[in-house]
Amino acid sequence: MVRYWSVEEARAHLPRLRELLSRVRAGAAGAAHVQTNGHRSPGAGAAAALEELSEGDIILRDVDAGIVDYPARGVDGVVYHLCWRDPEDDLTWWHLPEEGFAGRKPLPRQP
Repeated sequence: MVRYWSVEEARAHLPRLRELLSRVRAGAAGAAHVQTNGHRSPGAGAAAALEELSEGDIILRDVDAGIVDYPARGVDGVVYHLCWRDPEDDLTWWHLPEEGFAGRKPLPRQP
């Protein structure tokens, strides 16, 4: 079952998201220098951060660009994504899953 985030919940989660993104980036930077059996291996902190994101059904689209989607469902039943990009101060965008980042529209989403 997918967790759907409200705009308020996702906004409140942004400080934690920034921490998790920082851990993933640090792990990716370290993995670029250390390889195990020819495969990049994220550090324990990065792996735990990725697990926490996964448990919240938060979608990390691009680590380097800091693009993250929170699944949401409107009162009309339409599933969409609340879209944030580091270093934006606030969560102010949304898009339909098939539109991706290029289809971002300003919040609020009107049914």
